[in-house]
Amino acid sequence: MRLSSKHKQVPRPTRRSYCLAIRLATLATLAVSTGCRRDAVADEETLGSAVAAVTVRVDTSSFADVIDAGGLVRSRMGAEASLAAPAPTRIERILVVVGDRVAAGEALVEFEPVLFEAALSSAESSLLAAEQGQTRAQRLVAAGVAPRRDLEQANAALASARAAALAARRARQLTTLRAPFAGVVTRVSAVRGANVNEQQPLVEIADPARVDVVLQLAPDVSHRVRAGQAVALRASAASGTPSIGDGQVADISAVVDSGSRSVAVRVTVTRMSVPLRIGETLFGSITAETHHSAIVIPDQALVPHEEGFRVFVVDTARVAHARRVTVGGRSPQGVWIREGIRRGETIVTAGAYGLDDGSVVLFDQKKP
Repeated sequence: MRLSSKHKQVPRPTRRSYCLAIRLATLATLAVSTGCRRDAVADEETLGSAVAAVTVRVDTSSFADVIDAGGLVRSRMGAEASLAAPAPTRIERILVVVGDRVAAGEALVEFEPVLFEAALSSAESSLLAAEQGQTRAQRLVAAGVAPRRDLEQANAALASARAAALAARRARQLTTLRAPFAGVVTRVSAVRGANVNEQQPLVEIADPARVDVVLQLAPDVSHRVRAGQAVALRASAASGTPSIGDGQVADISAVVDSGSRSVAVRVTVTRMSVPLRIGETLFGSITAETHHSAIVIPDQALVPHEEGFRVFVVDTARVAHARRVTVGGRSPQGVWIREGIRRGETIVTAGAYGLDDGSVVLFDQKKP
């Protein structure tokens, strides 16, 4: 009996075709597994070359351009005096030492009075003789016996004798060296029994209530300082040291000191929380200028490179790109960047020194 075409049997797959299908499936599975392993290896290699770092998003803020300098507490102009002997003499007694507080008119050094008394006696004798000579010349000229010229010479001699007598009296008064104003003795160079003259300073005094702070600045930054700028005074140069007083720039020297190669800036003290001592070392921070809407970044984000600096900017693919920047200034609040980065960009802070251009960053973003 024959079957109709509708009921023809479907031929069974041969053993050969069956084995071929199994082989193709196996190859496909191997290909998929191999690709997955390659992708995993690539991911591991990428993660292995990545560098862990901390990043911040760049923002703008006000930046105070601060200039730091050190200096000394010195007497204000007109508040110090250097005293010497009125004439060649010999020191008999020294009554003060450095650090003593003295009142106006208080005795400091006593000189031997013998020479001063002898000079005064001689000057007074000369004055008496000049007065008598002038009187005699005047009488003779009035009588017509002596010429007018003799009277003129007698008048000149009398004037000279009076000046000499006045100087001798003043020198006799200065046998004891006295303080011209109340203050503190800052220097004593007098030696008992030594012969001295009027060119040798013996005692120096200063008024401790009238002092300024004189800061020494490098010439390349002194042009940024102007009179009236605010100054914060500190007892130490260490960063973060609290301020102990405030002041204002009073004047800037027009010359560079030949010894220290620096420019002196005198600061008038407006407020102090501790008393100042003449000769004390202080440190000042001068606010030269305030920049608004400035790009300010943490100091650790700045990496020295060649003759300048650079920072690492991270893109959306977590790749760090080295970018050269121009530094405008530094302060405790951070580093002011003039050029090189923009607001909103992400930069590396901690870990920047371990990066190269093109490194992948595993970052932990912090607020600036």
